[in-house]
Amino acid sequence: MKRRTTAYNVVGFRFQSYTVQQLQRLTSLPGKPVTIDRTYYRSAVTKAGMVEECEKKFTALKVPEPVDTQSALINSQEAEALEKFHNMIPFDQMTIEDLNDTFPGTKQKYPYWPHKPIADL
Repeated sequence: MKRRTTAYNVVGFRFQSYTVQQLQRLTSLPGKPVTIDRTYYRSAVTKAGMVEECEKKFTALKVPEPVDTQSALINSQEAEALEKFHNMIPFDQMTIEDLNDTFPGTKQKYPYWPHKPIADL
């Protein structure tokens, strides 16, 4: 059976190849930035003091790292959810009430087919 080429397939392939290219570019970068060869710049730049000024500014520049404020909250929520799943009744032994208590999003107003009030039938 021949597979049809659609616009979605073409777009998906282009996105996939672009993603792979970007990933290859990122993995080819060194872990630490390359050190600046200031002796070369001192010999190449004719303006006196320019390299020293740039060196001072560069070494004085400190980029603050963001403070992680969410990992502890996420880890506690994950531990709580895992504890909930370890202590829950197995699915094959659950009643509808147990399911609704464990997973509140599954609760339906009319849980039995046809999922409508009798008066609307």
